[in-house]
Amino acid sequence: MESMLSKLKSTVTKVTADVTSAVMGNPVTREFDVGRHVASGGNGLAWKIFNGTKKSTKQEVAVFVFDKKLIDKYQKFEKDQIIDSLKRGVQQLTRLRHPRLLTVQHPLEESRDCLAFCTEPVCASLANVLGNWENLPSSGSPDIKDYKLYDVETKYGLLQVSEGLSFLHSSVKMVHGNLTPENIILNKTGAWKIMGFDFCIPSTNPSEQEPKFPCKEWDPNLPSLCLPNPEYLAPEYILSVSCETASDMYSLGAVIYAVFNKGKPVFEVNKQDIYKSFSRQLDQLSRLGSSSLQNIPEEVREHVKLLLNVTPTVRPDADQMTKIPFFDDVGAVTLQYFDSLFQRDNLQKSQFFKGLPKVLPKLPKRVIVQRILPCLTSEFVNPDMVPFVLPNVLLIAEECTKEEYVKLILPELGPVFKQQEPIQILLIFLQKMDLLLTKTPPDEIKNSVLPMVYRALEAPSIQIQELCLNIIPTFANLIDYPSMKNSLIPRIKNACLQTSSLAVRVNSLVCLGKILEYMDKWFVLDDILPFLQQIPSKEPAVLMGILGIYKCTFTHKKLGITKEQLAGKVLPHLIPLSIENNLNFNQFNSFISVIKEMLHRLEVEHKTKLEQLHIMQEQQKSLDITNHMNASEDTKIPNAGSQIDKVFNNIGADLLTGGGSDSKENGIQNTQKKASLTLEEKQKLAKEQEQAQKLKSQQPLKPQAHTPVVPIKQTKDLTETLMDNMSSLTSLSVSTPQISASTSFSSVPSMGMGMGFSTPVDNTKRSLTNGLNANMGFPTPAFSLPASANQHLFSSPVTPAAAQMTLGTPSSLPNLHTRRASAGMSQQTPHRPTDMSALDSLFGPQKPKVSMNQLSQQKPNQWLNQFVPPQGSPGPGSSVMGTQLNTVGQPAFGLQGNPFFNPQNFAQPANMTSSSSASNDLKDLFG
Repeated sequence: MESMLSKLKSTVTKVTADVTSAVMGNPVTREFDVGRHVASGGNGLAWKIFNGTKKSTKQEVAVFVFDKKLIDKYQKFEKDQIIDSLKRGVQQLTRLRHPRLLTVQHPLEESRDCLAFCTEPVCASLANVLGNWENLPSSGSPDIKDYKLYDVETKYGLLQVSEGLSFLHSSVKMVHGNLTPENIILNKTGAWKIMGFDFCIPSTNPSEQEPKFPCKEWDPNLPSLCLPNPEYLAPEYILSVSCETASDMYSLGAVIYAVFNKGKPVFEVNKQDIYKSFSRQLDQLSRLGSSSLQNIPEEVREHVKLLLNVTPTVRPDADQMTKIPFFDDVGAVTLQYFDSLFQRDNLQKSQFFKGLPKVLPKLPKRVIVQRILPCLTSEFVNPDMVPFVLPNVLLIAEECTKEEYVKLILPELGPVFKQQEPIQILLIFLQKMDLLLTKTPPDEIKNSVLPMVYRALEAPSIQIQELCLNIIPTFANLIDYPSMKNSLIPRIKNACLQTSSLAVRVNSLVCLGKILEYMDKWFVLDDILPFLQQIPSKEPAVLMGILGIYKCTFTHKKLGITKEQLAGKVLPHLIPLSIENNLNFNQFNSFISVIKEMLHRLEVEHKTKLEQLHIMQEQQKSLDITNHMNASEDTKIPNAGSQIDKVFNNIGADLLTGGGSDSKENGIQNTQKKASLTLEEKQKLAKEQEQAQKLKSQQPLKPQAHTPVVPIKQTKDLTETLMDNMSSLTSLSVSTPQISASTSFSSVPSMGMGMGFSTPVDNTKRSLTNGLNANMGFPTPAFSLPASANQHLFSSPVTPAAAQMTLGTPSSLPNLHTRRASAGMSQQTPHRPTDMSALDSLFGPQKPKVSMNQLSQQKPNQWLNQFVPPQGSPGPGSSVMGTQLNTVGQPAFGLQGNPFFNPQNFAQPANMTSSSSASNDLKDLFG
């Protein structure tokens, strides 16, 4: 990488040094800036050609420089001869003016170190293009090395040289005397121009029909720069010391031969013995066959053979050469017409430009860009010709790269964008808008292209507005969103509202409908849809356009209309429009179809919303009830009581499972393993340890005999007893009235159908367990359940998670059977029946059992009683389990079975005080 940079740096430094040393001090540098060395030309390629610009006008030029260091090896008088020869050639070229001759922009200037003059911009000499790179930079010019002549360029170039010779011979009466590839220059547009008049021979009698051209004898002692190139000289010039216009025609034949043979001349001449070489050449020319000319195109081969004839009179003259069929090529004729365009009137030009699009595809791109494009853009100064020229320029732009378009075409189009007359200019631009928006830089689009579209929308011509509205959707995706939102859409809306033309109004709506997808959803809802209600006319076409925009917005995935917009604005607008008298049957059906779709979506979306809100409200109510009950529990039962309850709960479980001390110690150890505790928590933990230690040291409790309140006369199945009590709808109560209703609720899953029991057991053991709890002072949850609900609950197994929930509330004291199931949960499989052997050991034959009737004599819980309906009315008390009895006594589920929809059923009992926590909770819920 470093070597490449150093090499490039040395090359640039050397080129700069050449320019500085050659041109420094020359008067040319006062008016022109000298740039890069691009080519070489003139006799012996002695002239270095540089790019340059005029300081005052920034006009591009070519600077020809002859460095006098090239002739340091010669004697002084030889140097003077060379300088005089070079000066003569430039001075003669400066005096002659013709399109086929190189145009001089600044005359020759001489300084101590160099000669210099300026011409029109130059690409290269023909010798450089054919591979002769003498006197070029060491690195060579990549433009020249890659330059390949196309057939059309060759044909038209040789035609141009022939036309130049015709001008010299017929009009100026002059023989060029040194027509070679070095003296044929290709200018920047690719045109072939003649230079190198160092050895030109003017006629001594220009006024006479037969001009005479004096010829100097060949002097081999002169420096080579003081002699013409002998390889392109006619034989008579050397052998008979005579020349005429036909001598230049021989040179033209030799040039044609060199062009088709990669720069190689017909004969190589030995300059040391030139007479002998020409004598041999003369003999070869007399026997010149077709085999020697096989590389030359067949249609011009015979003409070249005539040009190289030994006899000058046989050679065609320049005017005849311009008319040979070889030059009747479509491309060559087209290029020739462009060169003579300034001589044509507008009618001829218009006819030519109309047919040009058919010819352009047949020409090479470089020829079009170099030769044709500059001629076309020069016609932009003529407004009448712009409609004919512009389509061709845009056709060329399609084949150009973006860089070429920005560099070569866009600067020329800038003034045309602003032209409003003739109106066809605007139409052409609109038809090619996609091309302009694709290749034009964003800044130029905003400054030049889009303003032209805006002018079209505001044009007084209805046809222009229609065309613009039809074309806008084809390039809408190329317009940046801010320009569309802030500039384009407002003008389309204005055109729709202010026009008196139905076609413009309909096209405006159609245009908006097609470009909806490029807009933002909220912009459409806030700006486009309200605009539709402002349209005054009610013609069917307008109404269908309005319907189309509504439908596109409604059905588009990215856009869509909210249900609020549908209900509040869209449907109130569409429904009256649907019954307009102007609409036919099919149009009415279209309206109704869209309205039905909108109503259906409105219904579906709002139903979904209401259902979701209802579900959320039900969930919130459930959470509120639980929170209120927990809050009431916390206020009624002190923390110390909760801790004592926990201790006794554990004791009750230990009595049934036999693992009290170990499980308590494990619980304490697990508690100690937790994160750091607060002081209050540590105090509570210490109290628990003390209580556990005291209980461990006490004797185990022994069950005592209990005398039944009512003697049992006849042994009755306990299952029947339980069913009888449940069917009477008499509520069971707990022995301790301080426990709030939240105790019962906390042990029951809110949406479950089970009562919190870990496994289903027979009714006998459940009844006995409740009786034991009553005797031992443990509270038993009491529920008032219908028989059907009772059967369902007792037949439904409860998961371990539900069993854990029954033990989760510190203040609740479930029955001992539930605690036993929870304590042994880790050793049991969820589906294995609970081992009831501990209960069997407690209730032997000698232990009396407590009946359901005795339990019913306990004092009932006041809060729960308010869920017991008055006599004769179906009770909603089963709603605790998520189940409610319907009017026929069957359980009801779902939204209709929710008891909170009928708060009047929850009548407050007369004996309930207003200070009750449950009463406050119900007031918060139901008012």
